[in-house]
Amino acid sequence: MRKKKLGAAVVALVAAGTSLLATSTASSHGYTDQPLSRQKVCANAHDCGEIQWEPQSVEGPKGFPDAGPDDGTICAGGNSRFAELDDPRGGTGWPTTQLTAGQTYTFRWQFTAMHATTDFTYYITRDGWDPSRPLTRDALDPQPFLTVPFYGQRPPSTLSHEGTIPAGKTGRHLILAVWTIADTGNAFYACSDVQF
Repeated sequence: MRKKKLGAAVVALVAAGTSLLATSTASSHGYTDQPLSRQKVCANAHDCGEIQWEPQSVEGPKGFPDAGPDDGTICAGGNSRFAELDDPRGGTGWPTTQLTAGQTYTFRWQFTAMHATTDFTYYITRDGWDPSRPLTRDALDPQPFLTVPFYGQRPPSTLSHEGTIPAGKTGRHLILAVWTIADTGNAFYACSDVQF
């Protein structure tokens, strides 16, 4: 009798563990760590609410800039659970990645679920934007400075690609990276604070 109870308990634990792993994989996705994204900063610092445990989960409607998250909620992908990412922290509170205008730069994504991908696009703030306010479409240059088509392929667990940072940028800026998923209605958003 005791062996049956122990066996049933082991089976229940294995089933629960399998269910937990399946759930965490389904809710996992990706983020940028080059340049350092706000969600990666939060995962490292552990002072940003729920996003510190889920830096890969900044998912929102795709179609940016015509659709997607509302202005002021772009860095969190429109997800109120991660609203800390939209807080500009007074315009100087987020750590920055040092860049040189016009340089070639290697952008890097980390993935925990590899979705079929339409493309990766990168936007940068306009000259004269206000870093003390949450990100809006009007704060960004209207066209992405880099688009990497992916033709429905699935990325590996780490993906790097090179692009040229726009020339003429000075001071503090924000780079918005958008990973558009091919087979769902969503995309993933990552905001990186940079300094020229």
